[in-house]
Amino acid sequence: MFKELFDRSAALLGLLILWPVMLVIGIIIAVKMPGGPVLFRQQRVGRHGRLFTMVKFRTMTAGIPGSTVSVAGDSRITPLGATLRRYKLDELPELWNVLKGDMSFVGPRPDVPGYADRLKGTDRRILELKPGITGPATLKYRDEEQLLALQPDPQDYNDRVIFPDKVRINLEYLENRSFAEDLRIIIQTLLPTPDKYKAATRPPSMSA
Repeated sequence: MFKELFDRSAALLGLLILWPVMLVIGIIIAVKMPGGPVLFRQQRVGRHGRLFTMVKFRTMTAGIPGSTVSVAGDSRITPLGATLRRYKLDELPELWNVLKGDMSFVGPRPDVPGYADRLKGTDRRILELKPGITGPATLKYRDEEQLLALQPDPQDYNDRVIFPDKVRINLEYLENRSFAEDLRIIIQTLLPTPDKYKAATRPPSMSA
């Protein structure tokens, strides 16, 4: 209950403070990336498997189909979109999802429909959590697009290595979550990632 109160209060405060920044970003997207909407809306899997519409700033050229897994250098990502992604500015509209109660500040990143169906047995317990803007798995894989760009088959690497590892991390978070831990994750998300942290959290190889 306290977490939900914190989430909604902080999201409202964030929207009140950041709306000028979001307005400027929206105008720049409309000017630099014409031919599509400013906001990107997509169905994601929320708590207890319920679908909701997640909102982000659009970072890709509109109307070009492709994999649900994006990698650094993806031709669909515009130069402006790459900058927004690098600094996580594309995720600012998700504050609206937090205010509505679809998401939390901290939790598993919401997957597109289909990935939740892969969860079996006790792994499905992570659906007890609201999806989050950030989380322990997000911290570990904050350079995920760069990592995937190094793989010969990014989709396969994501499905066989990264996705199961994220499930494991999120289950650990479920068992040990606390408000203090959430604050630590939020602060860590806002800070630059030390090189030693990246080395310590490098994912297992495909042969693992």
